[in-house]
Amino acid sequence: MNAILGPTGSGKSSLLDVLAGRKDPSGLKGDLLIDGGPLPDNFKCMVGYVVQDDVVMGTLTVRENFHFSAALRLPSEVTKAERDARVDQVIFELGLGNCADTKVGNEFIRGVSGGERKRCNIGMELIIQPPVLFLDEPTTGLDASTANAVMLLLQKLAHKGRTIIFSIHQPRYTIYRTFDSITLLSGGETIYFGPSSDALEYFETIGYSCEAHNNPPDFFLDVINGDSTAIAATETHEPGKYSLICAIKQLSQVSLRIIKNLARSPQASIMQFIIMGIFAVIVGAVYFQINTSKDTGIQNRVGAFFFIVMNQVFGNLSAVELFIKERAIFIHENVSGFYRVSAYFTAKIICDVLPMRLIPVTIFCVIAYFMIGLQEGATHFFFFLLNLFLTTLAASSFAFFVSASVKIFAVANLLIALCYVFMMLFSGLLVNFSSIGDWLSWIRYLSIFRYSLNALYINELKDQIYCNRNGTVVDCIDGNSYLITQNIPFGTPWDLWVNELALGIISIGLFFIGYIQLRRLKKLR
Repeated sequence: MNAILGPTGSGKSSLLDVLAGRKDPSGLKGDLLIDGGPLPDNFKCMVGYVVQDDVVMGTLTVRENFHFSAALRLPSEVTKAERDARVDQVIFELGLGNCADTKVGNEFIRGVSGGERKRCNIGMELIIQPPVLFLDEPTTGLDASTANAVMLLLQKLAHKGRTIIFSIHQPRYTIYRTFDSITLLSGGETIYFGPSSDALEYFETIGYSCEAHNNPPDFFLDVINGDSTAIAATETHEPGKYSLICAIKQLSQVSLRIIKNLARSPQASIMQFIIMGIFAVIVGAVYFQINTSKDTGIQNRVGAFFFIVMNQVFGNLSAVELFIKERAIFIHENVSGFYRVSAYFTAKIICDVLPMRLIPVTIFCVIAYFMIGLQEGATHFFFFLLNLFLTTLAASSFAFFVSASVKIFAVANLLIALCYVFMMLFSGLLVNFSSIGDWLSWIRYLSIFRYSLNALYINELKDQIYCNRNGTVVDCIDGNSYLITQNIPFGTPWDLWVNELALGIISIGLFFIGYIQLRRLKKLR
């Protein structure tokens, strides 16, 4: 049991990160050895690291979180029965038997207690039986009794042959007694390093005596003019080995967890479906069975399409939290070797982005298309559905890219909204491109609105006639004339499908850049 103590800003967390191999090596000097030799290449993945904040999925049970860790971090030659046994062993050692099948909990779901939650975080690392376990202030947020219980659990792990290294802030005496050695820091300098039992004697030799009944950690921090807190831990396991899990397996496990998370925290999803259905009814009611008169037929269709596309684009502002919300979990799990960035990214796209965009769009199209009374025929309807889905996908891919690049939700939200407004301005409806100089009009090629609206116009207006009838007098205009006035090519099938291709390219391109941003994300402190 090796404790790192010191006042705030003394370098406790930095030292812990360096020892755990999670500190950016730029500017660092010195050698980090294990058993007198250099660190293995997979050192960061073979040791356990329990961060201060919770990094477990709240919608999963304790047992399911452990199974997730076991499935991705244990060697591939470990059988399912052995993984199950490992999970049961960790649950038993951590004393989590009574809450093993209880959801950990989040802002919507009532879950386990604070101490059980902390032990769950520790158990996620113990699954791989790490020879060394690092913990960053594991008693933070726990009451004194729970913190003491966690520290006793860590002591039990140490007695079974595992090295426990942790930073801690102001531990009480019962916790201090569990330490085998301590490192006292101040301003990045080592004040004392050695057995905890010799610390008081050392301070006496340099002129500082601890009063009777004074807590030694409080005394040490008083001497170095600091403050401190306690840290806790859990259970034990035999040291084991780490090996990479194949990408397919990683993809399946991450996908399964995403599906469980969506199913067990469906409030946002259900609300999105309901809102989309309500909006479809409203649009359908406003433009109900739209007529084919010369005066209003084209105008109302153009207005309906613009309103629909605007809703589909701005409705994806919610996608900005897709990565921001899980940033801490992703960084911890990725750097701990749970999965590759590619596995996480692909699972998010397949199990989160696609269904959460396709299902609401389908609900909207089925309601709105027929209420508005757009062109009959399955070909026109399914093209309408495809176009709105690609529009939604392009908008959400941009939101995903921003969420992977910006960690502050308010900033990301503002940035996305601003870009959407510019795309809307260069859609071709609000301003004619011929009136804009070439130095600026090129922005239209980046507009999701432009491609989506052009495709909807062609799908609905091409070769259609809109007439006013006054007795025997018939005054007509064809949809082709409107397309010509808007400089929208429509003579060949390619003129229609090039817009869908553009939306697809935008989606793929932005998703790819978002993936690059995830890979570039600084995961070392």
